[in-house]
Amino acid sequence: MKKKNSVLKLFAPYFMLLVVVLITMYVFNIKNVVVHELNYNEFISNLTNQKVSELEVTPKSKESVYILTGKLDGYEKKESFSLIVPYTDSVIDKVLEESSNQKLNVVVNKDPGSISWVSVVLDFIPIILIGSLSFYLIRVMLSNGKGGTLDFGRSRAKLNQDGGKTTFKDVAGLNEEKEEVKELIDFLKSPKKFQKLGARIPKGVLLVGPPGTGKTLLAKAVAGEAKVPFYYISGSDFVELFVGVGASRVRDMFKQAKQTAPCLIFIDEIDAVGRQRGTGLGGGHDEREQTLNQLLTEMDGFGANEGIIIIAATNRPDVLDPALLRPGRFDRQVTVNLPDVKEREAILNVHAKNKILASDVKLNHIAQRTPGYSGADLENLLNEAALLAVRRNKESIEMDEIDEASDRVLMGPAKASKKVTEFEKKVVSFHESGHAVLGIELPNGEEVHKITIIPRGMAGGYTQMLPKEERTMIMTKDELLQQITCYLGGRVSEELFIGEISTGASDDFKRATNIARRMVTEYGMSDLGPMQFEHRSGEVFLGRDYTSTSKNYSDTVALEIDKEIRKIIDSCYENAKSILSKNKELVTLLANTVSEKETITKEEIEEIVKEYKSGKKSKKTKKSEDKNETEE
Repeated sequence: MKKKNSVLKLFAPYFMLLVVVLITMYVFNIKNVVVHELNYNEFISNLTNQKVSELEVTPKSKESVYILTGKLDGYEKKESFSLIVPYTDSVIDKVLEESSNQKLNVVVNKDPGSISWVSVVLDFIPIILIGSLSFYLIRVMLSNGKGGTLDFGRSRAKLNQDGGKTTFKDVAGLNEEKEEVKELIDFLKSPKKFQKLGARIPKGVLLVGPPGTGKTLLAKAVAGEAKVPFYYISGSDFVELFVGVGASRVRDMFKQAKQTAPCLIFIDEIDAVGRQRGTGLGGGHDEREQTLNQLLTEMDGFGANEGIIIIAATNRPDVLDPALLRPGRFDRQVTVNLPDVKEREAILNVHAKNKILASDVKLNHIAQRTPGYSGADLENLLNEAALLAVRRNKESIEMDEIDEASDRVLMGPAKASKKVTEFEKKVVSFHESGHAVLGIELPNGEEVHKITIIPRGMAGGYTQMLPKEERTMIMTKDELLQQITCYLGGRVSEELFIGEISTGASDDFKRATNIARRMVTEYGMSDLGPMQFEHRSGEVFLGRDYTSTSKNYSDTVALEIDKEIRKIIDSCYENAKSILSKNKELVTLLANTVSEKETITKEEIEEIVKEYKSGKKSKKTKKSEDKNETEE
């Protein structure tokens, strides 16, 4: 029913406009008739000469006249004549007598007795309809609903009266983050408890974190738990072409919120309107800066906004204006980090409720294999697996679909139909096997979960390596060096086993060089000592960083930095060459297996390594026995 009403509301103006056009055309067609005014003598002359083809007599006793209308010979369809004669029997008798002699059919109408209301209505209907249509269109344009074109200063914030149905039960993980925002819920439910002790609840809470970690979901859950009116708006909804519109919308939003206080206002992507002022290249952005100024004033200015709590979300806190982050505005920042293994398992359980999983699918195993995934990534992973299962006509989602979906999310769909030459296949096989063997042999290396030479995205193949223990805080120098060694393993393997080098290692060099540069310039892990030469605070904010960024070291130091980076890379390259040279048989065994099967899993890799090490051990035993026999 709601959809039907919305359709009627949408097409009502067009229907009214069509009616106005049709009636106007009808009225103009009526008025388009050409009427010739004749005097009595002209009429009698035409009647006598038998030139009158049609005649109609209408008496009007109140005006003591007869109205004679009709057509003369030679008139067109829309032409007629009209004349008024005195209301006397002699005149009309003469007309009727002459008409009877000519056998002219005369129509005699009854006396209408008053003005024809039909003609009056027809004259006024177009005016009434045009006025009604104009009033309706102006009302729509000035309204606060969707589609209004003149409501520039009205707030675009949407109100959810019951706070929404999302609660903390729907938010998996984020236990610490939930604790941080529980105070807001307690305040909204019972503010007197806080006011009694003189406590001031934070006016604003800023949720900071990478995309897809659940910032918006957490804000919805706060509103759902508090059961208070919940306004939600995006930062881009404030900014318009016209200067001053954003500020007006901020004022209107807080005006509405005061009427329903206590309430919540959620501003998503606040960096769209809260960027640092005075940082525009070639001048500031007047509209955004005025909007920000008004937001700062409303949050903590001369007026009081009691009972209004603002929750904002962004993944770029480095570009926000400092005045927005000071106490009294956004008093508290809650960092929403990427989930750990337990949180990932909880998130997978939430998104797996409406999916049919096979018995071999263990969500805890999937959680262990997906470090660095956000909540949105995990939802997408299960959705991709479900789509693959449907495509393959399966009754449930199996582990094969999970593996394929993981590869699709990371690297893109497999290009199984892409033609690969035998030489390319051999190069990629040894390249990926070099990475894998270094991960196996290095003491702090990562676990190898999969090797594949099926092209995906821009990669001809890849080796999936995951940390043995999930750590997010610190890494040692030795771990970083072993990471660089693993990245260089592909090129070293090509050089040792193929005798050629290819372009396939370009991304490996990029990552290895990046780690080495950070070790020298940020972490103080080189012979230059514990000094920081560069600082990374996220992506470059051109308005602020373009002109202020400068080297804080000399050209001589820059040369020393380059030498230290080269020393680290060369050392790791030689280490990789030494390890792969000692394990040539293992590299060859893995390369031949992956070349034959195209993809091998962790279990198959472990079986190959076990077989290689047992054979190596038996060879050592045999050599020692031969040596003992020779001595004897």
